[in-house]
Amino acid sequence: MTAYSPDALIAADIDTYLHQHEQKTLLRFLTCGSVDDGKSTLIGRLLYDARAIFDDQLASLEADSRRVGTQGQGIDFALLVDGLAAEREQGITIDVAYRFFATERRKFIVADTPGHEQYTRNMVTGASTADLAIVLVDARKGVLTQTRRHGYLAHLLGIRHTVLAVNKLDLIGWDQAAFDAIVTDFSAFATSIGMAPPLAVPISGLGGDNIARRSAATPWYGGPTLLDHLETVEVESDVAAAGDFAMPVQWVNRPDLDFRGFAGLVSSGTVRPGDPVRIVPSGRTSSVARIVAMGGDLSEARAGQSVTLTLSDEVDCSRGDVIAAADAAPQVADQFAATLVWLDEAPLLPGRGYWLKSGATTVTATVRPPEHAVDVNTLAELSVKTLGLNDIGVAHVHTDRAIPYAPYSDNRDLGGFILIDKATNATVAAGLIDWALRRAANIHWQAIEITREAHAAQKGQAPRLLWFTGLSGSGKSTIANLVEKRLHALGKHSFMLDGDNIRHGLNRDLGFSDADRIENIRRVGEVARLMTDAGLIVLSAFISPFRAERDMVRRMMPEGEFLEIFVDTPLAVAEARDVKGLYARARAGEIRDFTGISSPYEPPLNPDVHIDTTRTTPEEAAELIVETLLGVWSWTL
Repeated sequence: MTAYSPDALIAADIDTYLHQHEQKTLLRFLTCGSVDDGKSTLIGRLLYDARAIFDDQLASLEADSRRVGTQGQGIDFALLVDGLAAEREQGITIDVAYRFFATERRKFIVADTPGHEQYTRNMVTGASTADLAIVLVDARKGVLTQTRRHGYLAHLLGIRHTVLAVNKLDLIGWDQAAFDAIVTDFSAFATSIGMAPPLAVPISGLGGDNIARRSAATPWYGGPTLLDHLETVEVESDVAAAGDFAMPVQWVNRPDLDFRGFAGLVSSGTVRPGDPVRIVPSGRTSSVARIVAMGGDLSEARAGQSVTLTLSDEVDCSRGDVIAAADAAPQVADQFAATLVWLDEAPLLPGRGYWLKSGATTVTATVRPPEHAVDVNTLAELSVKTLGLNDIGVAHVHTDRAIPYAPYSDNRDLGGFILIDKATNATVAAGLIDWALRRAANIHWQAIEITREAHAAQKGQAPRLLWFTGLSGSGKSTIANLVEKRLHALGKHSFMLDGDNIRHGLNRDLGFSDADRIENIRRVGEVARLMTDAGLIVLSAFISPFRAERDMVRRMMPEGEFLEIFVDTPLAVAEARDVKGLYARARAGEIRDFTGISSPYEPPLNPDVHIDTTRTTPEEAAELIVETLLGVWSWTL
């Protein structure tokens, strides 16, 4: 008989425990629903019943309960997850709280999401990685608008399993009729949006009824307890592993000259050494040489695992690319129909350039006016021009280059994205790709033999776009006209685009809302680009109040061909001039969205030419601009 020391036995027990723990599946779930439905209390009770609270935590919880909790009603389990001071003071959940716990059968990561409509964006964050949603309903209130909104979002975000937890039934005497009515109401809503019928469980979060133990108060309920269901429900990663292999590359691992691997999280399928793969978007093919992980090489990697792949060939592959099964690689596109959940207090500005981040890929994207928004109560499709905070809508999204994608319903990682405001870096929307718009695949650049260089050489000049920006009445058109007269006298070929003149024709259908101003500048930028392709020097005099759109036009032009000229006139001076009487009408409320009065102007931060009209006459300004052209670009005029 072999003798073991106590330390060896303890080590053996730990190894056995860790091995068993590693073999358990992981379920990610969230609690959601309207405010005060008991989400935090439910999670706290789950942790307590699963014995996932240490003694010192329990002692602290009991002390906090006496101080700010249920005041004599026992432990306030919500305090386990309401960690912010503001949450404890107000008795609400604001941020998403994540907690890990385990039972004998499974590991869990639970997200406690806020119920207030104001914090819907936080619920979307928690739902984006969840396998299951517990939608709570206060039995005294029934199904509310926010209940429907959270149920709709859970379904929209691809959560396949839903539990309807009817809470606080103890406060209405465990009324089965009330429970049945709530289940019927929510089930009808679930059916209308294509959601699978939820498992409905009557519970009391405070008392623990039907959470980890069956309650004697509900002899009419024959289903599983909540914890039993959580321990046995199918895990999403198992479903993802059955799909085709795909792994977005997050990092190129190059610790030395001999090793080059591509690190990322396997989003779907299974991969093994020797499998043929394709790099998207380049389309190059190779095969997997090794699967490298922290503990050594693996014989296979499945969805949900983070690994480093080495390939048999030296192929170009970088962050943002996707390594996928050679015969089932994702497609690429630059135009999509997408569902957007708007998360920012500032509304969507159609035509504005946003950063679109999908996995490790970041591109510039513009959003067209929404096709419709969704009323979460009636599911009616509403005609809208923009999206506001917490709105859900469908719109066309255009990116500045093609990116790998999959419909969100097929692959969350390749089909999900966020939109980021370029000025504030705030996340303004969560997006889900529905399908690609195939327009780009059917449109090709026509080869033209007379190039823009040939047009410019014929005219003996270098094409340029001189972009004059400033307040109404600043003198943009006056100075631009003087510059063009000077260029014309020098024998140069030019054309002037003026804001008022363009609105009589090309842009007569546009108003002066922020969205219309953006579209106005986009169209002018496209026209100016075509004119410079013809070899012309284009002078553009527009208020163009937003930096993002001036930068958009700069990006349309070849490097060095865009010159931003800031005609800087104080608002008081421009208003005193008021040649057209526009400021007086704006002050009287007759003109809405007037720049400088009721709509903002964002001055250039680093203009190529800065004209201070309080110190410089229009003639001096025009001469300075021409001299700048001569000095910067060394023209032969």
